Amino acid sequence: MKISSVKELEKIANNIKKKIFPGDHIFLYGEIGVGKTTFARLLINKYEIQNKLKKSEVLSPTFNIVFEYQIKDFTIKHYDLYRLKNEEDIKNIGLLENLNQSILIVEWPELIKKKPFNRIDLFIEYGKGTRERFVNIKTSGRLKNYEFQ
Repeated sequence: MKISSVKELEKIANNIKKKIFPGDHIFLYGEIGVGKTTFARLLINKYEIQNKLKKSEVLSPTFNIVFEYQIKDFTIKHYDLYRLKNEEDIKNIGLLENLNQSILIVEWPELIKKKPFNRIDLFIEYGKGTRERFVNIKTSGRLKNYEFQ
């Protein structure tokens, strides 16, 4: 599906927000600068607005590995695995612990060998040039039959 504006990416984030709950995971694939962190920001800010919380800046957690956002009675954990080298690094950061209490958003999830079951994978890629982008959405687990547009 073509996404040529932040508004279109925001529409996808809003549709996904309506279907996910703590225990669900969103894996974001794509090159640097393609819009992974922008998607995370849009989704997290939607939860904050809905719950009358102050909107967070939502930066890329590339150097911190993870940023956490408390949304009333659950947490959104936003991971960036770009700097990790192997699966042992993933075990050391506790990525796949306490999964039922949080929504996980993971950028660069390629190193994760045993992927969680209830998951949405967003593959964002450039089209012709950097202004044109496309997203392919795949789902698994209880999210399997949902259509996100």
